[in-house]
Amino acid sequence: MHVHILGICGTFMGGVAALAAAAGHRVTGSDANVYPPMSNQLRDLGIDIHEGYDAAQLDVRPDCVVVGNVMSRGTPVVEAMLDRGIACRSGPQWLAENVLHGCHVFAVAGTHGKTTTSSMLAWILQDAGLEPGFLIGGIPANFDVSARYGKGELFVVEADEYDTAFFDKRAKFVHYRPRTLVLNNLEYDHADIYRDLDAILWQFHQLLRTVPGAGRIVVNGADANLDRLLEMGCWTPTERFGAGGKGDWQGRFADAAEKRIEVRDPDGGSGTARWHMAGAHNLENAVAAVAAARSVGVSTAAAVDALSRFEGVKRRMERTATVADIAIFDDFAHHPTAIRRTIDALRRRNPGRRLVVAVEPRSNTMKLGVHNAEFGKSLAGADLVWLYRPREMTADFDSALAPLGRKLRSFDDYDRLVTDMSGQLQSGDQVVFMSNGGFGGARQTLTAMLQRIRGATPPA
Repeated sequence: MHVHILGICGTFMGGVAALAAAAGHRVTGSDANVYPPMSNQLRDLGIDIHEGYDAAQLDVRPDCVVVGNVMSRGTPVVEAMLDRGIACRSGPQWLAENVLHGCHVFAVAGTHGKTTTSSMLAWILQDAGLEPGFLIGGIPANFDVSARYGKGELFVVEADEYDTAFFDKRAKFVHYRPRTLVLNNLEYDHADIYRDLDAILWQFHQLLRTVPGAGRIVVNGADANLDRLLEMGCWTPTERFGAGGKGDWQGRFADAAEKRIEVRDPDGGSGTARWHMAGAHNLENAVAAVAAARSVGVSTAAAVDALSRFEGVKRRMERTATVADIAIFDDFAHHPTAIRRTIDALRRRNPGRRLVVAVEPRSNTMKLGVHNAEFGKSLAGADLVWLYRPREMTADFDSALAPLGRKLRSFDDYDRLVTDMSGQLQSGDQVVFMSNGGFGGARQTLTAMLQRIRGATPPA
C-alpha cells in the first residue's frame, strides 16, 4: 500500500511514517517546513518528502492519505484529496487500525510527564526482553528514535489529548483502545482547543470508556482533577500511585541527594536503584511506569533496576553542554507547572549553584494569556530569568511578571537575548532553556559564543 502523509515532519506524524515503513508500506509525505533532524531520519528510511501542500503531489494517487492535525480546509492538497475521493485517515486512526489492533496497548496520558513516563515504560519492557513497539512525542536516549514497530504484541503510545484532524475533533487518544492506561495528572491546557477544564475532562472520560474491564488504569492518587474524572465513571480496576502521598504504589528518594529511588508495590514488594534523573515529578513518572509494567508481569524489582539504566529523554532537562563550568540544559517545559517543577528539580539536585532560566512562552495557551497569573510565580525560584517576549503578548502578561523585578530581563530578539546572557553568566551557573519550540536556536548560539569566549569542555 502507498501511504502519503500530510504534515510528515511533526514528531507524531514522523513516527507514524516510520511505523508504516517498518510495516512494509511504501511511504511518502509532505510538510510546509522540511528540516532536520526529522527530515534526515525519514529520508534514511527511504521516505520521499515533498515540500509544500500543493495539489500536484497527489497526482500519483496514493492508496491512502494520512492527514495530520496541522491541516485545514482550504489547503490545496486537502481540497484535491476530497475532490478526487482519495481514501483518507487521521494519524491516530491509521495507527489504531494498522499498528495497534491486536496489541496490548499501554497509553500514557495527562498534562505533564507523558513523554518521560512513556519512555521509562518502553525501556522497562525492553530491558525485560519484551521488545515493545512505541510511539513517543520525544526521543528516548536509550532508543534514539521516537517510534519503533516492535517484535511482540506490546505497544507503548504517548496519548495526547489534542484534537485528531480537521474532520475529527475528538482527542487523539480515543482511537488507541488501551488495555493499560496511565493517568499522570490533569490541568487546563490547550486553550486553543478546549474552552475550560470541564471540556478536557469530558475527553478523558471518553478515553476511560474505551478501557476494558479486564484492563488496568494506573492513576496519580494526589490529583484532585483525576478524582473528578473517575467519579464521572470508570469500569476498569484502578491502582493509585504517588511519591510520599496516598496510593497503592509509593516512591521515595532513598538518599538526601535524590540519586537513589525506592518503589513499593501494593503487595509489599519493592525495588531500589541509583538513577540519573532529577525531581519529584520524575519520581512520580517512574512509579507510574513501574506500576504499568507489572500489568504484563514485569516485577517491581526488575522494573526499578531497569530505571538505573534509563538515560532520559532528549529535550527533557537534557544537559547539552558544559562550558567553563557553566552547565547548559534544554527543557521542553512550557506550562507553569512544568516550569516550576524543572526549577525545583535543578535546585534540589545541585544546591548552592546559581540557576539561570531562559524561557520562551510559545504555546497557544500561553499566548492567549490563560496562564498569565501563574507564569511569573513559576519562575520565582530562578536567580535570573531571560525572557523572549513574543510581540503579541499583552500588558496583562507584563504585569504578571512584574514581581520578578530586577531578576527579569526581557527581549523580543533572540540574538540580543543571547548577547546579554553571555555577558552575565558566571562559572558554576546552571542555565536552562525552556520552550516547546526551537527558541530561535538561542541555546546553540549561546553555547558557541561561550566556547569562543571562555573555552570549552566536552558536552555533558
